[in-house]
Amino acid sequence: MSAPRPHKTLSLREKAAAARRFLDVIISIRLSRQNDLVATKQSNNSEQKKKRCLKIHPVVEMDGDEMTRIIWEFIKEKLILTNVDVELKYFDLGLPYRDQTDDQVTIDSALATQKYNVSVKCATITPDEARVEEFKLKKMWKSPNGTIRNILGGTVFREPIICKNIPRLVPGWTQPITIGRHAHGDQYKATDFVVSQPGKFKLVFSPADGSKANEWEVFDFPGGGCGMGMYNTDESITGFAHSCFQYAIQKKWPLYMSTKNTILKAYDGRFKDIFQDIFEKNYKSEFDKLKIWYEHRLIDDMVAQVLKSSGAFVWACKNYDGDVQSDILAQGFGSLGLMTSVLVCPDGKTIEAEAAHGTVTRHYREHQKGRPTSTNPIASIFAWTRGLEHRGKLDGNPDLIKFSQTLERVCVETVESGVMTKDLAGCIHGLLNEHYVNTTDFLDAIKTNLDKALGK
Repeated sequence: MSAPRPHKTLSLREKAAAARRFLDVIISIRLSRQNDLVATKQSNNSEQKKKRCLKIHPVVEMDGDEMTRIIWEFIKEKLILTNVDVELKYFDLGLPYRDQTDDQVTIDSALATQKYNVSVKCATITPDEARVEEFKLKKMWKSPNGTIRNILGGTVFREPIICKNIPRLVPGWTQPITIGRHAHGDQYKATDFVVSQPGKFKLVFSPADGSKANEWEVFDFPGGGCGMGMYNTDESITGFAHSCFQYAIQKKWPLYMSTKNTILKAYDGRFKDIFQDIFEKNYKSEFDKLKIWYEHRLIDDMVAQVLKSSGAFVWACKNYDGDVQSDILAQGFGSLGLMTSVLVCPDGKTIEAEAAHGTVTRHYREHQKGRPTSTNPIASIFAWTRGLEHRGKLDGNPDLIKFSQTLERVCVETVESGVMTKDLAGCIHGLLNEHYVNTTDFLDAIKTNLDKALGK
């Protein structure tokens, strides 16, 4: 065994060099650890970003017209697709493309809604004579909403979006009122006509089994005039009734159904009888447990009662009544721009969410001239959120439900913070420029507040 080597004494220069090498190693280790921490943090951020971008099942998107089409694109790109990974089944329901496809695109969008159960719809133009000329249309196409509703059936439920700082034209309405509009038949699928000479107007029903036809003489025209024939079905009225009773149970609110059965004894009487029969057989015990009630009222009596009420009930209306009264409710609660609209089908699974207002043509004309507008996008945003929330319920996706509810809350809180569009500012201050922001600034404010709420 060899003897141990004598310990070598290092010079000062060698000691300094060794110390520098040691420090280099320590620094290298620290830098390596720091880089690892940064990489881990970036990886975590990436994972969090992936989690924020929720992956969900397909949703049908129906694009629209004019100012709402422009706002719709911003909402989709800046508020939805930055947070939700969704395959959108896109249908362009803008009037030019409806005309190009002979309105087949509208039918296709409704059939896709039946397949995927959830659709979100932008506001669209229903053409009149002036629009036929403006767009050089092949014909005066029917309302796309009417076409979709007649394919899907069901009930359109509209409910106000309440902001604490927006005064109500009806101060007594301290709680929301949900209006359920029957979305099938009546005037919206009627055959109407004009006559220019004397003659008889008759209705004929020919049974499919070949038995004797029934004939009713409606009127003997002494000269020019107009006439109309319309219909509804037991199946559709039954689906309407079930949707309304189920919705009232969900809300835990009483349900009122209004008709004019004193005048239209057979037609409106059919609605009254079917509702009463379904209530007694299927829902009375559940209503009793919840201490809520169902009641039929004449439409004129119901309108008066609504104005005197404080809210917190569901109002079932026939198609035309619901069309008119939903706008009255919206304005009474503060603004047409603060109204949700969801078509609920009888199966309880399929819905179509849309903006309750029109295409805001007057603002679009200003936009075409390059001028800024102050257009309220909240109802269009809620079309997306109500559709996505339902998608979340169908798929058992609580994160998607939470995102939808967060975006809705952010919209309300943004308005309540004092940032709002011209229509809402007019309800509070009048129409002074310093009290409202333009469309883009309002949407940017919502995006900023949403990002904060989501922790971005």
